[in-house]
Amino acid sequence: MKLTQKDFAAKAPGAARTAGIFFFCGQDEAGASAAAQALIGMLPEAGERVEMAGAQLRADPALLGDVVVATSATDKSRTAKLLEKRKDAVVAMFYPPNLESVTDQVRAMGDAAGVTLSGPLAQRIARAAALDVRLAQSEVTKLALYLDAAPQAPRQASAEDLDAIGASSEEDGFMPLVNAVLSGEQAKLAGELKRMREVSLNPVGLLLAFERRAAQLAKIAARLGPRQNLDELNRGEKASLGIFFKEERDIRTQLAYWRGARLDRLTTRLVELHRELLANSQAAELLLSQALAGMARRGRR
Repeated sequence: MKLTQKDFAAKAPGAARTAGIFFFCGQDEAGASAAAQALIGMLPEAGERVEMAGAQLRADPALLGDVVVATSATDKSRTAKLLEKRKDAVVAMFYPPNLESVTDQVRAMGDAAGVTLSGPLAQRIARAAALDVRLAQSEVTKLALYLDAAPQAPRQASAEDLDAIGASSEEDGFMPLVNAVLSGEQAKLAGELKRMREVSLNPVGLLLAFERRAAQLAKIAARLGPRQNLDELNRGEKASLGIFFKEERDIRTQLAYWRGARLDRLTTRLVELHRELLANSQAAELLLSQALAGMARRGRR
């Protein structure tokens, strides 16, 4: 069986009852991981969570369960092709998210938690979470607790409620650091790295924001073609590409440098860095800081 973001929610419960192997792939690491966690909750006998060291898995690979998240793979990979033909297997492909799709998911999260969200409020949560559905889910969960909401007793959320729970905004979230690095603004970098440590920004979550911006730049470049002129796009076209007024200056600057082979190398480096952080969680903040300093120097050139 083969699934995507669009039909996962509807078909996952049935798949959890009939399948024994699950292969989650695609560039949206956050979406794939969130879907895997949701699927585990649907399993008739999910078992218990067990922490295993890498050495244990190398010594006995059979210890690894059959919920696999492989975001460096796609549904065209050899493993996916082999699994999608099996009746006891599910291959789920997760594409890079956009603002509209994540906003819809946030509203669905709210409905499931008993929190009624307007379109603008759901969009605010999606943007503040840098389109990371896991972070967005955390904000919706906090809202539900604050409002004492439940599916049986839904509550309407307001912007004031979101402010009250201390939801992160774009100004104090990931994007100032993402823009400082990719725009080559080295004068801002030291302050942003200090803020990263002071407010304990999650290194993996921050890296996901970089990956999404790189994917956005690639999408914009593909739309513009060789001319690379943002002025050729109207407001609606810019919105569909996630280019909003407050971010347009940064995107212009980044698009001028990170394109073609440079953008390909950046994307590859971000994927490698993601693996490094997951394999060295204790040193993740230091590894990320060093890598971002190097990216900022290249961006300045």
